[in-house]
Amino acid sequence: MKVLIVDDSATIRTALRGLVEKMGHSVIEAEDGKEALEIYRQDRPDLVLIDVMMPVMDGYEGARHMRESRPDEWVPIIFLSSKEADQDLDRAIEAGGDDYLVKPVSFVVLNAKIRALQRIESTRSKLLEMSRELAAANRELESLSRQDGLTGIANRRYFDSYLSAEMKRASREHQPISLILADVDYFKAYNDCYGHQAGDDCLRQVASALKSVARRPADLAARYGGEEFAMVLPVTAVDGAVDVAKSLVREIEGMSIPHVRSGVSSSVSLSQGIASIVPTYDTKPETVIEFADQALYQAKQQGRNRYIVSTGK
Repeated sequence: MKVLIVDDSATIRTALRGLVEKMGHSVIEAEDGKEALEIYRQDRPDLVLIDVMMPVMDGYEGARHMRESRPDEWVPIIFLSSKEADQDLDRAIEAGGDDYLVKPVSFVVLNAKIRALQRIESTRSKLLEMSRELAAANRELESLSRQDGLTGIANRRYFDSYLSAEMKRASREHQPISLILADVDYFKAYNDCYGHQAGDDCLRQVASALKSVARRPADLAARYGGEEFAMVLPVTAVDGAVDVAKSLVREIEGMSIPHVRSGVSSSVSLSQGIASIVPTYDTKPETVIEFADQALYQAKQQGRNRYIVSTGK
């Protein structure tokens, strides 16, 4: 450990240095609270032994400033005093101290105190590490609970909650929100021709295309169900949603995924339904979903491999 010894008496500092170094620790010294505070901030000691009564800044004030300078860290502080009184101990704890020893300090007592504080610090470090690991695990579980297991993009459950939240935000801010529903054309025929494993790989590639065109942090690409996908586009009017749909078409065409059983193309294609509204307080998410679904149905009826914009009727 790196131990900061603070005392206005050079004789006492020398004596304490001898005890601490005998225990195998390194020592840095200060002769008053102000100097100690500067060293504390710069050298980051692992333990502080500080005298109560000193000129310039006493031990109580020095300890308070130390605690304030590193509020998120725990560095043990042991007060040293030539007198023993209940009120002094109370002041020491109030100032942020962890223990209180009466001078002259014996090697046995000081060594025992330091070892006990080391055990406490070791336990605290383990608890903090466990807490960090648990927090990381919880974040990972939360992330996995939002993901579609096959494609890695958002799942239907998260899509529903996200659309609802963004609809409420859009109504509060009087902003447009757009939704694209997309369906892989003739996907059953694709599975029948190439097999389910190839079908799964196809869905993963389509999901990757959606994710790549969902460029803004607020845009959400999701698997809506089966071979159907969705994109939530907050603060996006219909023209912006059409641009995204066109980008998705180009992305899918660029992948050139062969589909010999398709009735509209030699490669995998999408039909898309686009809806854009400025919701009011009582507008339900189902409303924009219904508009986009109607547009998607029209795209399929009109020959697939195209996008249709909902008229909102």
